[in-house]
Amino acid sequence: MPTPTLRGSALQARSALPAVLATIAGLMAGQAQAQSVKIVGIGAASCQVFLREIAGRPDVEKNFFAWAQSYMNGLLIRAPAGKDEGLDLTPPAFPLLKQAEFLRTFCSKNAGEDFSDGVNELYRTLRAPPG
Repeated sequence: MPTPTLRGSALQARSALPAVLATIAGLMAGQAQAQSVKIVGIGAASCQVFLREIAGRPDVEKNFFAWAQSYMNGLLIRAPAGKDEGLDLTPPAFPLLKQAEFLRTFCSKNAGEDFSDGVNELYRTLRAPPG
């Protein structure tokens, strides 16, 4: 059986394919930057769920806090060069227990927010110069 050959418009379409794919990839990259990321895992819970789940259950709160620490480490790793370099996520002035309290307080005051919003606020707090 003979091998099919491309002729005319089919050949033109095939030669244009790399340029089309590059354009689509560029558009998708720009679109991805404009979209917000989807947070997953235990930390994607609302503040209301967080407060309900941790009530009298320190082991569950520890799980949420472990997620928070991992999430903040991810923020630190993804920070552009020169930004947040040397940031200590467990400074002596803001130990882990105080950070856990910060998250409980944030969620108590912001019941309509997500736990991850509290973690973002904690990260911003840790970035702020001591004062």
